[in-house]
Amino acid sequence: MTPPPASDSSRALIDRISSLLPDRQLREVRMFGVLALMVDGAMAVAAHKDGSLLVRVDPTEDTQLLQNPEASRAKMGTGRSMGEGWIRVEATALRNNAALVDWLERATRNLAQRQPAHSRAR
Repeated sequence: MTPPPASDSSRALIDRISSLLPDRQLREVRMFGVLALMVDGAMAVAAHKDGSLLVRVDPTEDTQLLQNPEASRAKMGTGRSMGEGWIRVEATALRNNAALVDWLERATRNLAQRQPAHSRAR
């Protein structure tokens, strides 16, 4: 099933991400009120309407990554923290592909750590 149309900013961001992960199995899913990108069957990132990115990272890297002034704790709704390992990256931090690739590498590395070995072997 195809997700409903995304805003121009989220669509453009998902298209950029897809082009940077050509060898991965990707699937778009609407969740958390954003357009999420499942990578190899697990949620890795999601594009917000304003062009910012929700990134699922290793919780042990969380505190360090939040030192970035353009990264913040992801929230669900008004003021409800999504917890460690969920970071929102402002659109201004994703203007170039090098910065976007850095966040994608963190998200996909986290996926590899979370998935059981039999899931990765497919």
